[in-house]
Amino acid sequence: MEDNQSLSQRWDNYQPSKTLWFWSLVGAAVLTMIVGFTAGGWTTGGTATQMAQTSARDARAELVANLCVEKFISAADASQNLAKLKETSSYQRDSFVTDGGWTNLAGMKNKAPGAADLCADKLAAMDAIPARTVSPAQTSG
Repeated sequence: MEDNQSLSQRWDNYQPSKTLWFWSLVGAAVLTMIVGFTAGGWTTGGTATQMAQTSARDARAELVANLCVEKFISAADASQNLAKLKETSSYQRDSFVTDGGWTNLAGMKNKAPGAADLCADKLAAMDAIPARTVSPAQTSG
């Protein structure tokens, strides 16, 4: 090999060994996986299943909490109950809501974990029970 060959000529003449090719491919595959799982958003099947279960549980709790708030504010004594809820310590509010039966839904066998906490937090954030406006029923004529 001559010392005065240009870089492009040396590049053209280079023939890597099979071992170098093998380890280059292994390195590229490992690097691709590292980038994919850390920055690319890839997940394993187990992680995806766990994420789906968590999302479903959280969505169910959010739905039950919203219905709980609706039941709570629709009750005749809602203003008094809201005052009692606010007087209750923050760590006992979920028990207050559960004991009041506002998280119980017809046809629901199992409790929704976290729903009572969410409901209590939403209710405690209210300054007052919102006014209800009922529009007259439409009659067909």
